[in-house]
Amino acid sequence: MTHELKHIVTAYKAAKDKKQKTVLATVVALEGSSYRRPGVRMLIREDGKRIGAVSGGCVEKEIIRQAQTVFTDDIPKMMIYDGRYRLGCEGILYILIEPFAPSSTFLEAFELTLSRRTQFKIISSFSKDEGNNTSLGSFFIIGREKFGMRNNVVLTDDRERFEQEMNPCFKLIIIGAEHDAVQLCFFASLTGWEVTIVASAAEEKNISDFPGASLFLSEEPEMLSLNSIDEQTAIVLMTHSYVRDLKYLLAIKESRPVYLGMLGPAKRREKLLNEFIENYPEVSDAFFDTIHGPAGLDIGAETAQEIAMAILSEILSVTRNKEPIMLKNKQGRIHT
Repeated sequence: MTHELKHIVTAYKAAKDKKQKTVLATVVALEGSSYRRPGVRMLIREDGKRIGAVSGGCVEKEIIRQAQTVFTDDIPKMMIYDGRYRLGCEGILYILIEPFAPSSTFLEAFELTLSRRTQFKIISSFSKDEGNNTSLGSFFIIGREKFGMRNNVVLTDDRERFEQEMNPCFKLIIIGAEHDAVQLCFFASLTGWEVTIVASAAEEKNISDFPGASLFLSEEPEMLSLNSIDEQTAIVLMTHSYVRDLKYLLAIKESRPVYLGMLGPAKRREKLLNEFIENYPEVSDAFFDTIHGPAGLDIGAETAQEIAMAILSEILSVTRNKEPIMLKNKQGRIHT
């Protein structure tokens, strides 16, 4: 969800430059089922344009209508949306709608937190009673600092709280520059992931060849230095060259991504890993635990676009600790 929040903050800064007010809507509680879970947010501009969504599209119009009083009087309000008679999800959503006017100090701290890839927390003070209430509001806890999302808001102990730990934006590092790498980059960027492309100088490519990429590194394996590889980082090795794959694998041998995907059949993978061990016999078992090869779920993918979806689906299943199944075969609720 951090990437969605990043878009919201970016949109707020653009609205501020145009001297437009903005309002933030946050789902802070849920009874029953819903398309999205508590913690999802949507920014509404004074001209009615919205950034983000809190459902599949059913609730947003009502939120925009209810937000008009918040624009007028700058007082937060609680909205209760009962979807049992209007939605397929049959849930009751509790939505905090509040003025969104964070300070420049917060904006600087937020940007620094994103760049450093550190965790932060959001606390929303709310009530399950519908209507206006000046004591409601959201706060960002960044390091030891607490930032209210509007002036003169105070976090009180007499209200219910929704607390949310926010991880760094998920990052995908693609090592390779062929057509399938371009497609994987594009699809991954659509999910909001930050995508880094690593390619040999011999590829003669640049960032303009990869729609959606955040960073392009034209580096040989011997010179490769990848910082900030953490539990929110996946790597896919797809140079289509056995020798290059081996060299890049050796270059990242000390890293610990949450997922390391390799293209090619199992026979190629075993040969590659055996030669990798010969070059680096002290490799830990933890490194092998992250390896998934051939990369992707078996969904019958044929084209580069379909293969990209298969790989992204596997990365999601690994990072969310889910065993892929058809939802029609799942017993009980979709969300736990």
